Amino acid sequence: MIAQPTSTLRQLLPAVLALVATAGSFVLTAAPVRAADANAFYSVTLAAPVAKPAKLMLGDVLWNCAGASCSAAQDTARPVIVCTKLAAKVGQISTFTTPKGELAAEDLARCNAAKS
Repeated sequence: MIAQPTSTLRQLLPAVLALVATAGSFVLTAAPVRAADANAFYSVTLAAPVAKPAKLMLGDVLWNCAGASCSAAQDTARPVIVCTKLAAKVGQISTFTTPKGELAAEDLARCNAAKS
């Protein structure tokens, strides 16, 4: 019996489709992670970087920290209160920013003083 070229293609088709589907699933699952950081409400710069990337649940807010930066979605508390909670866990904060701007110097000082 002589093998036909189309039968070889039919045998390879499921493997090719599986590879394409796997690659597509990696792309789709990685995209929301990048979008979550881009849509963060709070953006924080730490005075000293964290030793390793960390996720911290403070109240109802999940913080993502890596290196000298942390980000999170919006909380219902005032920014200085949110800052104080984070400083108690990660140490001194250099900048604390919301879409409305940076935390005032006085509020940032209160935030960092409260951790002591």
